[in-house]
Amino acid sequence: MSEILIKHLDEEIEVLEREIFNYAYQKHKREMEILMSVPGIGELGAATLIAEIGDFRDFPTGDKLASWLGIVPNVYQSADKYHNGRITKRGSKVARWILTQIAQAAARKKNSRLKEFFNRKKKTIGYAKAIIALARKIATIIWHLITNDEMYEDETGYQKGEVKKRKIVEADIFSVDERITIISGIIAIMGKKEGEST
Repeated sequence: MSEILIKHLDEEIEVLEREIFNYAYQKHKREMEILMSVPGIGELGAATLIAEIGDFRDFPTGDKLASWLGIVPNVYQSADKYHNGRITKRGSKVARWILTQIAQAAARKKNSRLKEFFNRKKKTIGYAKAIIALARKIATIIWHLITNDEMYEDETGYQKGEVKKRKIVEADIFSVDERITIISGIIAIMGKKEGEST
């Protein structure tokens, strides 16, 4: 892919990112602050969760949110026994993906209850399932924090460093047609790139 195409792609992504972050900070400032107080959640993760989940209060419990996100196991019955299967993968694929990324980041944070939880789970169910279990735990935690307007606190001594925040700048308001044009341009460029590599 030529440097001009890469530059063009970067510029279009930057335009969309600027609009997303401006919207997140202007309309959901408190939710952004709460989410970013949790280990593993940065600006992109917080904005993505807000965009995908919407109003957290639409869910009566954190478990209902986790269920909607599809990060709870299928339960099936055989004879008189209940068994847990794979996760349901319902709801937003993007929110499920970002929560998995957040869980992986949280599992690496030192002096964190979330890391302790992950390490305990990993010993019994393995790395991949422990990450999903941690993602589910984070989903229930963020539901509780947002619905109760609380910041995350960790009695193990975990201290979250300062999250670098983007400056809110005046952004052009794009119509739906303009957004479609930008996204179509990105898809066309990416398609061209794949064609070149085959």
